[in-house]
Amino acid sequence: MARAFASQGDLTRKTISFSEIGRDLWAFTAEGDPNSGVIIGDDSVMVVEAQATPRLAELVIERVREVTDKPITHLVLTHYHAVRVLGASAYGAGQVIMSDVARAMVAERGREDWDSEFQRFPRLFEGHESIPGLTWPTTTFSDSMTVYLGNRRVDLMHLGRAHTAGDIVVWVPDEQVMFTGDIVEFRSACYCGDGHFADWDGTLDAVDSWRPLAVAPGRGGALVGRDQVEAAVESTRDFLRSTYLPAERVAARGGALKDAWDAVRAECDPKFSDYAIYEHCLPFNVSRAYDEARGIDTPRIWTAARDLEMWAALQG
Repeated sequence: MARAFASQGDLTRKTISFSEIGRDLWAFTAEGDPNSGVIIGDDSVMVVEAQATPRLAELVIERVREVTDKPITHLVLTHYHAVRVLGASAYGAGQVIMSDVARAMVAERGREDWDSEFQRFPRLFEGHESIPGLTWPTTTFSDSMTVYLGNRRVDLMHLGRAHTAGDIVVWVPDEQVMFTGDIVEFRSACYCGDGHFADWDGTLDAVDSWRPLAVAPGRGGALVGRDQVEAAVESTRDFLRSTYLPAERVAARGGALKDAWDAVRAECDPKFSDYAIYEHCLPFNVSRAYDEARGIDTPRIWTAARDLEMWAALQG
């Protein structure tokens, strides 16, 4: 029986967890679905990652209201992907912040990404009819910026290309807690379809150089304590290398995309097949690794049509 494409067959609602990972710092996680973060300041709240639709964003807002009645004034989006940003309107935040590169990617490929992701993972777009359109930031920055929520300092930083070219992290220095977006995952496959394998490893080094005591990753459970943080960074690194190196070897000998698929599966299946969204990510990861190994630096834009063409090529 043929596999369902991406996550079209994943219809099971996930159990939500909302855990405090530092003083007034919370991680909203859902068994491998996209995570969000909550930073409570003296008089206001910052949310990290919007979710895919306003309806799903309301699940985050409900949890925020369980712990504070302060207004949500800032929404930070670590990158441009639809499942992270299209729920933004629900928060009513006066400031919506991205890197300037992420904003440029919304302009370049945001509509195509929305159509592509909707086809890949329909469950994550529950209430999609309430999305008012593409999410645009009110504020962007190049390398770093600081936001003060009263006296609480929050640093936003672009540490390097990784999951996308415009990834940022959110650092709360008073508790040494970091919200990494999809740069770091925990027992979830990395989605590398728009990634930069050659840079991602160094970006992981940059994340760990801050010595965070807790991390809210892009997917998977919250990481509390240096041991958990370091283990997640290293497992993410292993996932990336195990994906890229077999594809690189195939590309070097002139092999086809299907050969790269077989080689990556042989390396990754024994180690990662039980990770969340593993089967979903694998074809996109192999395609991007194969492209990068052949010298294509800027990830090609995924469209709904390209998705299905790639999937058909890998089934032969």
